[in-house]
Amino acid sequence: MQECTYAFGITSVAAFVATAKIFEGIGTSAYLGAARQIMNKDYLTAAGSILTVEARHTAYLRASLSLPPYPQSQDDPLTPDEVYTMASSFFVSCPSGNPTFGVKAFPQLQISTAGTISAGQLISFSTTNTVLKAADPNAHLYAAFVTAAGPQWAVLTQQGDGMNFQVTVPSGVNGQSYLLLNDCNTTFTDATVVAGPTFMEVSSSSITS
Repeated sequence: MQECTYAFGITSVAAFVATAKIFEGIGTSAYLGAARQIMNKDYLTAAGSILTVEARHTAYLRASLSLPPYPQSQDDPLTPDEVYTMASSFFVSCPSGNPTFGVKAFPQLQISTAGTISAGQLISFSTTNTVLKAADPNAHLYAAFVTAAGPQWAVLTQQGDGMNFQVTVPSGVNGQSYLLLNDCNTTFTDATVVAGPTFMEVSSSSITS
């Protein structure tokens, strides 16, 4: 397999550390989410040993950015498709001869709210899912904030052309968090995801142990 071309938009040391923090957090969530799919105990032990190191990398980078190194008591799991969706936004191109992987990217979400984000705050975001433009305006869409205990649901306010939304960040969402659009608020699987996830840093006033 040949190397793909990527674009990270890094122009400074500070941007490198901030981007590394995001990727290490996603890596921790990726290993955590994949654990349920590993049946072989030897493989599970090997993956677990990598997961603990990923978590230490994440804590170190967060501390270097003056962020709480462990802002919540449990990390957020992500599925392979959710991880690939966020990683694919940094892909420019891949050689046509490379093998395909059994993962897919959902339509992208992008947070448009600038500055510090806190629980209880109303934030704005948009999606690249153009199907929503022609969707029934009465169709139900929900925001899902990923947590270890399952999604925290939030009601959306649709803006303009149907591709822009606002939502209030629920309490209990801290640190590097992930937001998706889902087509219901009773089931949360890759089959129900409409767009996302995207990541955001939700400020926490204290460190949860």
